[in-house]
Amino acid sequence: MRAVDIIEKKKHGEILTSEEINYMVIGYTEDKIPDYQMSAFLMAIYFMGMNKEETSNLTLSFVNSGDRVDLSMIEGVKVDKHSTGGVGDKISLIVIPLVASVGIPVAKMSGRGLGHTGGTIDKLESIEGFKVELSEKEFIDNVNKYKMAIVGQSANLTPADKKIYSLRDVTSTVDSIPLIASSIMSKKIASGADAIVLDVKVGSGAFMKSLDQAKDLARKMVDIGKSLGRDTIAVITNMDQPLGYEIGNANEIKEAIRVLRGQGAEDETKIALTIASYMCVLGGAFESFDSAYKSLKDIIESGKAIEKLKELIEIQGGDKRIIDNPENLPNANHHVEVKALRSGYISFIDAEEIGISAMLLGAGRRTKEDKIDYAAGISLKKKMGEYIKVDETIAILHTNLDDYQVSYDKVLSAINITDDRPEMKDYIHEIIK
Repeated sequence: MRAVDIIEKKKHGEILTSEEINYMVIGYTEDKIPDYQMSAFLMAIYFMGMNKEETSNLTLSFVNSGDRVDLSMIEGVKVDKHSTGGVGDKISLIVIPLVASVGIPVAKMSGRGLGHTGGTIDKLESIEGFKVELSEKEFIDNVNKYKMAIVGQSANLTPADKKIYSLRDVTSTVDSIPLIASSIMSKKIASGADAIVLDVKVGSGAFMKSLDQAKDLARKMVDIGKSLGRDTIAVITNMDQPLGYEIGNANEIKEAIRVLRGQGAEDETKIALTIASYMCVLGGAFESFDSAYKSLKDIIESGKAIEKLKELIEIQGGDKRIIDNPENLPNANHHVEVKALRSGYISFIDAEEIGISAMLLGAGRRTKEDKIDYAAGISLKKKMGEYIKVDETIAILHTNLDDYQVSYDKVLSAINITDDRPEMKDYIHEIIK
C-alpha cells in the first residue's frame, strides 16, 4: 500500500476502504507519511468529499490513534454534549447541573478557548480554587456520587486529529464538512459517552455561516454517531448574535448563575433547556422531549438547579460562595460604556466581531500560549430587535488594559441600528435525529 495511490484514488472521487484511511492516518501520526502527502490527501477530501462509511472510518482512525476514556465504572447512560463554538456560549455551565439534577450522569471533558470563541474550562477557572484536573478515580467517583464532573481533555485523546488539524489550518482545508465532522465526533467517541447531543451553531459568530452548511455538518455527525453505536441528536441553534448578554469568563459564570435562578436571557434559557431535555431523553429519565422540558423548567423554578451548580463548584474545590455573591468573581479595573450614535432598533450584531473585541480586551487567546484575563469581557445592554436611544449605553467593555480603543471601535461597528425593527429568527432552527 502506498500513500500516492490512495491520494490518486480519492482525487478521482473513488471510495476509500477503512484500511486505506487507517494507513494514511496512522502513517502520518507516526511520521511515516510526510506533510506534503497528507496535505494532498486532505485537499482531495476537500474537493471530492467522503461518504457516510468513509467519514465513520476516518473518525474511528482518529479515535484509535490515542487513548479511550473508560467510563464503564459509571452507573447509567452517560450523556455528553458538544458545541461547535460561538460567542457567549455558556450552555455547558447550565446543562451539566441541570441534567445531573434528574440523575443522568454527565462525565464532561471540555476544551479551552482559542480565538473569538470561549472555552468552558477557562470559564470555570475564573472561580477561585476550581480544579479542572481530577484523577481518574476522583472523576468517576464524583459522577457516581453527584452525577457530574468536568475536566480538561486528556493530552493523548485523538492525537491523529490534533496533528492533522494543525496541518488543515495551514493548508486551507479546515472548512471540509467530513473533516470537521470526524474531528468533532472522534473526541466525543474517545471520551466514552453512550449518547451525545450536539449544539451546531450557525450564523455570524459560528464556524458554519449558512443554515445549509450547518444542516450538512449536523447530519454527518449524527450519521457517524449512529454508525459507531452512539445515540446522537443535533440541535441547530442561532449564533447571529452573542448568546445572552455576557461575553467573557467571569461574566459568563455570572450569567449562567442567573439562568439557573430563572432570571436568564430568553435565547440562552431556551437553548439550554432544549439541549438538556434531549440529554435527559437519551439518558432515559423521560420518555418525551416535552415532559423533560417541563420538568427541567420546574427544577429551575424550584431552586434545585442552582443548588446543583453550587454542589459542582464545591466538589471540584471551588468557592461555592460566588453563587450567592457573584460580585466576588474577578473584576476588571476599567468599565467603559459604549454609546449608541443614533436612535433606532438593533437590527444586527456581528457576533464574531464582538468575540474578537472581547479577546482583544484579554478575555481570549490569540495563540495557545496566551494567558487569559478572567475579568475581561463585554456586557451587552441591548440585543437584536430592541430599541435604543442616541447616547444610550449599548455595551460595556471590561478590561485591565489601558488601551481599549480598538475593541471600542469594533463593538460600535459590529452593532447595526436601523429605523425599522428587524424580523427575528428562531433561536433553534432544526433538530436532526
